Amino acid sequence: MRTVSGATGRVVVVGAGLAGLSAALRLCGAGREVTVVERCADPGGCAGRLRLGGYTFDTGPTVITMPRLIDDALRCVGERAADRLDLVRLDPVYRAFFAGGERLDVHSDTDRTAEAIAALRGPAAAAGYRKFARWLADLYDVQWSRFIDSNADSPLRLVGRPLARLAALGGFRGLDAATRRFLPDDDIRRAFSFQALYVGLSPYDARALYAVIAHLDTIGGAVFPRGGVHEIPRALAAAATAHGVRFHYATAVSRIAVDGDRATGVVTESGEQIAADAVVVTGDLPTTYRDLLPARVAPRRLRFVRVSPSCVLLHVGSRTGYPQLAHHNVLFGTAWRRTFRELIDDGRLMSDPSLLVTVASHTDPSLAPRGRHGYYVLAPVPATSNIDWARIGPRYRDELVRTLERRGYDGFGEAIEVERLVTPADWRAAGHANGTPFAAAHTVAQTGPFRFANMVRGLENVVLAGAWTVPGVGVPMALVSGRLAAQRITG
Repeated sequence: MRTVSGATGRVVVVGAGLAGLSAALRLCGAGREVTVVERCADPGGCAGRLRLGGYTFDTGPTVITMPRLIDDALRCVGERAADRLDLVRLDPVYRAFFAGGERLDVHSDTDRTAEAIAALRGPAAAAGYRKFARWLADLYDVQWSRFIDSNADSPLRLVGRPLARLAALGGFRGLDAATRRFLPDDDIRRAFSFQALYVGLSPYDARALYAVIAHLDTIGGAVFPRGGVHEIPRALAAAATAHGVRFHYATAVSRIAVDGDRATGVVTESGEQIAADAVVVTGDLPTTYRDLLPARVAPRRLRFVRVSPSCVLLHVGSRTGYPQLAHHNVLFGTAWRRTFRELIDDGRLMSDPSLLVTVASHTDPSLAPRGRHGYYVLAPVPATSNIDWARIGPRYRDELVRTLERRGYDGFGEAIEVERLVTPADWRAAGHANGTPFAAAHTVAQTGPFRFANMVRGLENVVLAGAWTVPGVGVPMALVSGRLAAQRITG
């Protein structure tokens, strides 16, 4: 494994999101002097917090899978997640609402999910799900330690028995076709393959190896911290501070100072210079290479990158509760293949969208005023610059409200007390150059060892972390990317 050469005693981490905090804790635990520079007033990055009229909303992820990774980061400085976070295990993990009016609760307990499927579609469908769950477990076992949770400097490093095993499991087949072997029912299959969109792909384009995301959800389960997901970066930052990591909040970095093939530190927008033996950068890669690093080190392939779709978020504080909703809900439309074609291939708004609706106040009532509920409505949309969101945004907001009301959430619009709409224009203003917080899509050419490397070619001591680099998109991957970045420095 390639590592940073020379002295590494002082490290500056740019960004206090989950990847940066994971890296900072590990570097601190390994004896480095760590400084974190964050342009926002508090930690979190995409896992931020929004307060509106007595309601509290997460601005990014609304549930957490693989909570052991949080504990793993904290243990690097001798702390435990249980001492800093109150993590509630969600049951069901999510509730799927199908276009025909039926619903399915998905649990981390395979038997309970199989029983729910049997009640909905019969024993044969349940038996298929049990086989599917075993296949997911096999995929996870093969992929995690070798292909996800490790630094690989060359694709050749991955050649061997694990790769052959992954191929034998059908990991390189199409996701939809591979899943269909176990789940021939269209609705049931959608409930376990929509996760392809998390990595920017249609189930018809994604490889079956990405079914491992469904394993994280449906077998590993999910948790929610009381107070919201934003409590996680707050806890990580507090632990890091307690053990000597210095934080500079509300401080934007204007450039990485470079001398020859080495970074010498960072320069803030106020002109302050913070010296470093190594630098970890966690921001959006196009923005990082455009604004912070010398033009000579920017990878040419960045100009041809395929990015993931973006999303519109509608945060709503409401007088009305809907008891049929769980904490985490997926509302499927009638159309399926067509909507992915519209979203990904044509760059158009989905004519019959599937929506993610989170009601965190079901789990933690303190997030809303007494008798009220907060709704987080996410609609996938294209990450394109040819949509005038200043004009389209309000109309699309109205369409989302109408869609929810047509699907049985009567009076949703009239009950709104406070709201905030977030569009790709807002993501772009927040520093996501392509208007999407979901980074580069996980196509074959942009995944695993072919994803953007976490060491900057041409600079000996600059390391990358976050969704754009290995291993990719998602909260678990962000935490892992911080660990992989730290390993490049500590060895």
